[in-house]
Amino acid sequence: MQSPTVVIGKIRTGRNPRKYFDPVKMAELTESARVEGIIQPILIRPVEEDEHGHEFEVVAGERRYRAAKAAHGVDFPMPVNIKELTDAEADRLALIENVQRADMAPSEEAVSASQIVGQLKGDRDEAARLLGWSRSTLDKRLALMNCSQSVLEALNERKIQLGHAELLATLAKDKQDKLLPVIISEKKPIAELKKTIEAAACSLETAIFDKTDCTSCPHNSSLQTEMFGEAIASGNCTNRACYETKLDAKLQGIAYGLKDEYPIIRIMRAGDNHTRIQLKVDGPTGVGEEQAKACHACQNFGAAVSGLPDSMGKVYSGQCFDTVCNQQKVAARLKAERDAAKAPATKPAPGGKSAAATKGEKSSAAAEKVVTAISESDKVKNYRTDVWRKALRKEVVQNAELANAYLISIALNGLARNIGGDKMGKIFEKLTEQKASSSLQGCLTAVHALDTGKRQQLTVALTVAAIDGMEVSNLRELCRYHKLDLRNHWNLQKSQDFLEMLTKSETKVLADELGIRKVLGDGFAKLFNKSKPEVIAGLLAVDGFDYTGKVPKVLGC
Repeated sequence: MQSPTVVIGKIRTGRNPRKYFDPVKMAELTESARVEGIIQPILIRPVEEDEHGHEFEVVAGERRYRAAKAAHGVDFPMPVNIKELTDAEADRLALIENVQRADMAPSEEAVSASQIVGQLKGDRDEAARLLGWSRSTLDKRLALMNCSQSVLEALNERKIQLGHAELLATLAKDKQDKLLPVIISEKKPIAELKKTIEAAACSLETAIFDKTDCTSCPHNSSLQTEMFGEAIASGNCTNRACYETKLDAKLQGIAYGLKDEYPIIRIMRAGDNHTRIQLKVDGPTGVGEEQAKACHACQNFGAAVSGLPDSMGKVYSGQCFDTVCNQQKVAARLKAERDAAKAPATKPAPGGKSAAATKGEKSSAAAEKVVTAISESDKVKNYRTDVWRKALRKEVVQNAELANAYLISIALNGLARNIGGDKMGKIFEKLTEQKASSSLQGCLTAVHALDTGKRQQLTVALTVAAIDGMEVSNLRELCRYHKLDLRNHWNLQKSQDFLEMLTKSETKVLADELGIRKVLGDGFAKLFNKSKPEVIAGLLAVDGFDYTGKVPKVLGC
């Protein structure tokens, strides 16, 4: 079956991770395309037509695309496979296709691999599987992301070997650039280089942990290495394992100190370059004001603690760790703004705004579809389930007829198994002031001796016990049927435990959602500059704010 074709003039190049195209090999491929044509189709995807008339974008096969264009011009019918792909999907396919080629430079492999890791939210095992690499190979490639530009150029030009670059990547970039000329001029073998480089990486001068114990440690060396003279600063730790243990403990401590601030805190290592992006409101990478507020409650929003030599221990706040989602939000905002700009100017609409402006605002709102609410973390889900059970129990015990109807429905649906004997025993003891018998005969005798009122109370108790034992999905269904209204049961001022389980960034979103930000005005920012306990105390005592009936969306059923 013959592949479909698209004239080259309608196709543009994509975001190819490969930057270097060997001129000799490209010349050979171009000549082959001139004589033989293009046999294997390239992979393209439809895109929004640009000012040059391009309607498609190359995903895989740019070398063939370039060769065909050079040999036959823009009117050549290019054999293609067309596939609908998002930006992230197209990037991933392009990266994998290029990385799996044998002639790709290690530095290009490193960039490509780090981008894939970013798209997978830092999952290195999955990235290694997609690339067909071992985890060890992936980690070594990612380590190259900490190489200075001069080291990468030397590697690409084969002036140093891959092993040299991997060792140099453990140092700060300024030290890499000092050592590189020495390595090249003296042609130092990797084996000879390894010991000195590893020692140099353990610099006590730049260490961020407490070095009190290091001053008298026998592993604290002030000797200059013969190999590099003044190139490496003195004062290194020769016990690498101890050094790295202290360093890791310090980084973990910094991360732990931020746990009340953000839902997620990550220590960034070499190769994690594309696993995070700074959350911005405006500009080419901005998600928009409303979306940015919502992002503060996302479980992928947080802070990064650098574990890299040049910025060890530095904290980067306001980071998004779902770069694919971030790109989608940015694209939605930019598209909404373009649509608003294209809208024709017309007569003012009611309220003084032009129809074009109104249309633009609607487009922006439709594109963003922002839901500003606390995200459903496991701890929030558990809290919410407890709130549902407590509220539903309270309403059911006040209506014996309704409780009986629910009990029959629960039994008909096979959910009576959720009624725990221990739970009923405790309720029986509380209502009758006698312990339930361990035998059926004893239970029959005890219940038969009760008056009608007590037996009716125990029937209601069966429903309560069933509610307590229900799986969450069935509980939600019952709450929705019951039309449970938590405004009668939940109040922020009596729910400090709920605020304590949230981070400050999530609490900020809650304050937005409930309208507290608006009441606080300029005091909002001042409040959130304080510690978490002070923030909670402040949110529970806002002058002029009516807490009645204010329930977060995340608690709804």
